[in-house]
This record gives sequence, C-alpha cells and structure tokens, in this order.
Amino acid sequence: MSNSSSISHFLLLPLADTRHLQLLHFCLFLGISLAALLANGLIISAVACGHLLHTPMFFFLLNLALTDLGSICTTVPKAMHNSLWDTRNISYTGCAAHLFFFAFFISAEYSLLTIMCYDRYVSICKPLHYGTLLGSRACAHMAAAPGPVAFSMLCCTQPIHFLCPYARAMPWASSSVKSHTSSSSPAHTPNAGNLGSLS
Repeated sequence: MSNSSSISHFLLLPLADTRHLQLLHFCLFLGISLAALLANGLIISAVACGHLLHTPMFFFLLNLALTDLGSICTTVPKAMHNSLWDTRNISYTGCAAHLFFFAFFISAEYSLLTIMCYDRYVSICKPLHYGTLLGSRACAHMAAAPGPVAFSMLCCTQPIHFLCPYARAMPWASSSVKSHTSSSSPAHTPNAGNLGSLS
C-alpha cells in the first residue's frame, strides 16, 4: 500500500503572533496602500488631464504609475486579509498567481525605468534629435514593450514550477512531508516553518 500526499495550500509565516500587532500591521498595510493609490492616482489624473504634460517623460511616468498600481494590488490585499482575519493559508493557484503577477509587474517596472533613463539621456545629450528619436510612434512602441519583455523574462528566468507535478517541481516544499507506511507511526504535523501542508 503506497502512501502519497499532495500539496493543496501553503502556510504563510505570520508577521506577528498577537492580535494587537496583527491589527497594527493591517492598519500599516492599509495606510501604505491608500497612500500609494492616492499618489499614483494623482499622477495618472494629472498626466491625463494636463495638456502641458503630454510629453514622452510624463507619458512614461503615467505607465510607471499604472504598473506600480498593479504590483501594489497584487500583494498588499492578501497581506491585509491575513492580518485582519488571522489566516495563514494560501492556495496553490493563489500562490502561483501572486508570484507570476508580482514578478511580471516588477519586471515591467524595471523595463519602464530603463526606457525613462533612455528618454532622459536623449533629452540631455541629444536635444536636437529628441523629437525625431522619441516621437509619438516610438513612445507608443516603447510603452508597449515592457509587457512582452517582462513576460519573456519570466519564461526564461523562472523555472516552470507550476506546470510540473508538485513533488518534482518543488523539492523544497515536499521534502518536509514524510512517507508513513505503518499505522503506528505518528502523522506528520506541519509546523510554522514548513511551506507545504498535507491535504
């Protein structure tokens, strides 16, 4: 008789053990997310409504604010939910989605920051060619580039953990699960340091 187990969810390490500190962390996460949403919302509305700000630099800043909103909305709500409701579980697909979208938005932000550096380089070192090198079509192509670049970076640099069988894809998570063949051996109880738990 074979004994096998599969990973259905992960246990996240809590930031604090006491309820008061968990509520303090929730308020801290809420304040940070509201400040980031307000700041990025102001940048987006100012660039979209201000006709004097329709330049390549502010166009890239608008795209950077949008990707920053995406990265904030990927991770902070789950942390707020865990702190408020005192939960530690995250599903396997939820973990995969968080990892994918967070890495995607961070890679897109790095690509946009690189493009913004090139924009500043052209405006300072080649001011007479600025309109030619960074026209509206070139800006649109540059603003659309971070999405495919981030996706290709994820496909090339990240191992495809979430498409493989659980045990082979994540030996670090399945190594803490012991195989029990006799009925007299105690059942495995995951502690707070284990990433995986038994279903």
